[in-house]
Amino acid sequence: MIRKNCPDHAPFTRRHFLFGAGAATLFRPHADAQVLSTGVATRNTAKTCIFINMNGGPSHMDTWDPKDGPWNPSDANIVQYSGGLSLSKTYWPKLSAHTNDLLAIRSCASWEAAHERGQFYIQTSHSQNPALAAEIPHIGAVVGYERTSKGLLPPFMAFNQNLQGATFLGGPYQPMMPPATRTGIATLTHNYFGTSSQQHFEDRYQLLRDLDAPLRDTAANVDVSAYAGYYANAKAMMYNPSVDAVFKFSTDDEGRYGANSIGRPLIVARNAIQGKMGVAFVSITHGGWDTHIGQFDRSNSSSIYQLANDLDRAIAALVDDLRASGDLDQTLIVMMGEFGRTPGSLNSRGGRDHYRPVMNVAMIGGGVKGGRAIGKSSADGSSLVDPGWSGGRPIYPDDIAATIYSAMGIDWTKGIDNTPSGRRYSYINANPDLNFRPVDEVFG
Repeated sequence: MIRKNCPDHAPFTRRHFLFGAGAATLFRPHADAQVLSTGVATRNTAKTCIFINMNGGPSHMDTWDPKDGPWNPSDANIVQYSGGLSLSKTYWPKLSAHTNDLLAIRSCASWEAAHERGQFYIQTSHSQNPALAAEIPHIGAVVGYERTSKGLLPPFMAFNQNLQGATFLGGPYQPMMPPATRTGIATLTHNYFGTSSQQHFEDRYQLLRDLDAPLRDTAANVDVSAYAGYYANAKAMMYNPSVDAVFKFSTDDEGRYGANSIGRPLIVARNAIQGKMGVAFVSITHGGWDTHIGQFDRSNSSSIYQLANDLDRAIAALVDDLRASGDLDQTLIVMMGEFGRTPGSLNSRGGRDHYRPVMNVAMIGGGVKGGRAIGKSSADGSSLVDPGWSGGRPIYPDDIAATIYSAMGIDWTKGIDNTPSGRRYSYINANPDLNFRPVDEVFG
């Protein structure tokens, strides 16, 4: 089950590290699975996608599509920028200085208005059909499956939430879900024997390989073989200082990004990207955006002030660091939630409720042309008045997923036949009426 506000993970143990993806191999595609596509051209502008899941449904009125009106607090300080952008300098003080990088997509909508279904939708680009839900992989797993890790780390990394995972695509594409702490992952080394600790580990690992050799060499099925392969990949990360360094960071970095659930994971994401470790998709859940009550109450830990300021601080630091290292142009940053929130005046509890017809998405980097907005909503944010793209309709999460795939050089029209259920899995479901596809306008 995908939960709205998930608690922190239990301590990350060696068992989690080595065996975390083992169960997913049970759902691997059949050996004779056929991959089908129409062979479309892709943008191929990004090597990595960082997906910020604003869990709870962020208010479009208080994020990337603010409106002047009596619903705003007196200190909202909404500023108009070139390219149709507007932001509250109070909520987004640092991103207000990065408007040349920011693209606001304001003509989005969702099919869902319930958290669990909406979360499933934005994580997979598929509706939560009970008959198929267990088989539908996360977008990040599809990216990992297509790109395959070319480094020491798995291609899909995730923080703060239990995700849909890789399902039938297999264990190598299951998200690695490490902790985000300054001290890193303690189980990457085991220093029980001083300077000879690594040799003890190598000796014991070799003994295990010797004992398991008959099972690996004459594997009973592809699942056993896949499990052995993942196990070897995980072992390669042990006692590796480059891998260890990815998960550690300084107090200075923590101060710049924020010592919180969005700042720390983004530091690890930055480290992985700059270290060229093979990570292709990073999903980070930033919870608390279900602002039914007291969204402008500064004493509320989930007020717009706190939520936006935390995200603003972390994203601005990430953009600065990736630009400095030359990685921003090939890193696509996407920020979105599962739906919008009721427009106009606040509800009787000082918040906003769920709203499906209008939502927005922000993007930075990875080939995106920033400094502008796509689409337009009405003066009170209740309806879309200009789609702002060639589709001539609202932009749905299906289109956002197709845009991510295209930026990553992935053919979004692909489908995999002969899945465990025998039904074809399509990366993006075909819809003759809506024709889901990339929003090419984001690339300028």
